[in-house]
Amino acid sequence: MSTICWPTATPGSSAFGRKLVAFFLWFALWGQVFALKAADGGRVYDLVVVEGTPGGITMAVRVAREGLNVLLVNHNEHLGGILSSGLGVWDTHYEGKRAPFYDEVRQAIFDHYRTTYGEKSEQYKQALPGKSGHTNGKFEPKVAEMIFDRLVAKEKQLTVWKGYVPVEVKREGALIQSVTFKATKGTGTKTVSAKVFADCSYEGDLAALAKVPFRAGREARAEYNEPHAGKVFMLSSSKAPTPELAKLAEKHDALNLRKFTGFQVIAPESTGEADGEVQAFNYRTILSSDPANRLPVTKPANYDVAALKKLEFGSIVQPLPNKKIGWNRPQLIGPHTAYVEGDAKTRQQVMDAHWEATMALLYYLQNDESVTPERRKYFGQFGLAKDEFTDNGHRPYELYVREARRIVGRYVFTQHDAMLAKTYGRAPVHEDSIGVTEWYMDTHACTTNRVNGSMDEGKMMLHYETFPGQVPYRALLPKGVDNLLVPVCLSSTHVAWGTIRLEPTWMNICESAAYAAVQAVKNGETPAAINADKLLRTLAEKRVMLTFFNDVDVSGKEALIPAAQYFGAKGFFTTYDARLNEPLTMQEAMRWASGVKRINEGALKADALATALAMGETGQSEKATRTRFASMLSQARQDNEQPSFSQLTRGEALVMLWEALK
Repeated sequence: MSTICWPTATPGSSAFGRKLVAFFLWFALWGQVFALKAADGGRVYDLVVVEGTPGGITMAVRVAREGLNVLLVNHNEHLGGILSSGLGVWDTHYEGKRAPFYDEVRQAIFDHYRTTYGEKSEQYKQALPGKSGHTNGKFEPKVAEMIFDRLVAKEKQLTVWKGYVPVEVKREGALIQSVTFKATKGTGTKTVSAKVFADCSYEGDLAALAKVPFRAGREARAEYNEPHAGKVFMLSSSKAPTPELAKLAEKHDALNLRKFTGFQVIAPESTGEADGEVQAFNYRTILSSDPANRLPVTKPANYDVAALKKLEFGSIVQPLPNKKIGWNRPQLIGPHTAYVEGDAKTRQQVMDAHWEATMALLYYLQNDESVTPERRKYFGQFGLAKDEFTDNGHRPYELYVREARRIVGRYVFTQHDAMLAKTYGRAPVHEDSIGVTEWYMDTHACTTNRVNGSMDEGKMMLHYETFPGQVPYRALLPKGVDNLLVPVCLSSTHVAWGTIRLEPTWMNICESAAYAAVQAVKNGETPAAINADKLLRTLAEKRVMLTFFNDVDVSGKEALIPAAQYFGAKGFFTTYDARLNEPLTMQEAMRWASGVKRINEGALKADALATALAMGETGQSEKATRTRFASMLSQARQDNEQPSFSQLTRGEALVMLWEALK
């Protein structure tokens, strides 16, 4: 069965009681801060971020830029997570801008290749998005690391510790008081305190140490009524297997997203049972075809041809700049599960086993007579890239950990949150949305079992069932701990995790988490206690994507852009088309005016509003005017202002709504 771990009960049986306890604990925490100052040279931090993943770096840099003191702790000497360890590509269907720091990093990588090699160079062309498919910008890992290092080094308010891992959390009730870190080499330890902590690791290690409840494995189909949950076998189909899926494909193809093809259907042998399995890991190995930059692959010990013939090998990101490819295989299914909650020794053993399999498979593909001559010739041109991972035997610093722990938060993001809602034409809306998912629910194999022509058990690619979703702020808030944010291993089911676990998505969510931390510190609150609506207004103004539209550039300077993002999270749109230049109907005007009134009263239910708007969309044609809409909003007209009977566009109405907010 899937594993769920819970902490001991926290004091405070009522909402008021919990707030009162948190209030006193918050001040008690700061009574101990000064006793800990000497552990870090007298420095007290506003935020401590664990792990320099792209999301962790996003959060640390953004909070530092807002003027707060930040500590970023990374387990090895290299920042950037899997982007610095061979991913080589932006895993996103959406090519546009989505959050300022993600946009900045992506543009910096493009600029590097343009300025270093020239605008007409092959390197720059290969770095840019392609016309179709999985080519939304490509890069070398050493370049990604260089960009991250440069951005981190600029921040005077940001301190970085490399080569440290959390080993102990001191917690009092709902508050983390301090975290002790141990050097990965040697026995040295450091203990720090902060107002806010953030677990931005791929494994959720800090959350686990803080005794946050978490999942490790798969939920049963019945738990959240998710069609693809639990043990599942998927059969591939080139055509839509049902009329319903054909309609979904048509709707999905209308979105402003990169297109992927192929359908899948659940095999009848799928039981939907829960278990402790997670999806497969592998190294993202960088290979070079440049004779001056490639290292030969030698025959490894324990060379087992029979075992190698069972491994996948064909997933490749190519071409990367400078005659490189990113080899996204092999997956060593089975041993990887021990990594999730394993200690350092266990994790190293899992990583070593994966690397040994990777090198053995490459040697096999280059040399074994059972491999076709064409395939041997193709793989024979490559060797390990001499200029990558130079202090680690040219082996990536990180294993691609696709799934580990997932916290149990104050909202659980499920498969339904990334599918069309039943009553309107977009995924369910959340009034506290702080980020967007848009990659398809993409889960790699969990076991090697197969039935009747199926893929490996657990593997699924729900290209057409998946639609852009909204991630609630509550999913970042662990149950029982109020001053901890978990924006990477956030609260999600196994199936839904497939649309969350992408670096652009995490960078979007982590930038939002950064602003939440800033709001908490500046207001003397915990992240769990902040006003989420105020956070959303800040995020909208900062051009962080809260909701996906086909026809809105979130980075636009117009006043209607933040309004569209904010009200998109609040249920004011029933489809993915904002249609900001089209006239506002009277039916919409009345619903929108009622919606903003409910926001001001703190009583809005976004899903109910979207449902009501969808029900009233057919057959309504009367258009709203500025004067009539203003009267609905109770905006008094100045004596010298003439009534306006011109039609009001949806975008103009949004600006009026934005101004009508308290």
